[in-house]
Amino acid sequence: MQYACNDESLPSRPFVRRCVRASCERAAEVTVRFVDAAESRALNAAYRHKDAPTNVLSFPYETAPVTVGDLAICLPVVLTEAQAQGKAAAAHFAHLIVHGMLHLQGYDHETGPQDAARMEAKEREILARLGYPDPY
Repeated sequence: MQYACNDESLPSRPFVRRCVRASCERAAEVTVRFVDAAESRALNAAYRHKDAPTNVLSFPYETAPVTVGDLAICLPVVLTEAQAQGKAAAAHFAHLIVHGMLHLQGYDHETGPQDAARMEAKEREILARLGYPDPY
């Protein structure tokens, strides 16, 4: 885990580990990096050709037999979204960590409605086990 920004709103290491472990369908080696808006924007521009910061970026390197990858989570975007959506920051962080972890394991919500429904159902299941409400 890496904290590239500093703020009292950052989730704790045990919280992040719990969310990551709850999301794993197999062994995993994952780095979760919390970034500021400038770093998120640069990564999003370089890898997705979108010139804006985003809540979470997933960088899968291997999906089997071990999931290997990185997540970049943008602290200011997550906090702004949580406030705008009337969610607790912890619930939104949990959702985005789970969401990113599922991407690292090959789930994709952009390939069609069936894949999106499958991924969202998995997110709901994991978040419920973690004690968080349906994020949708």
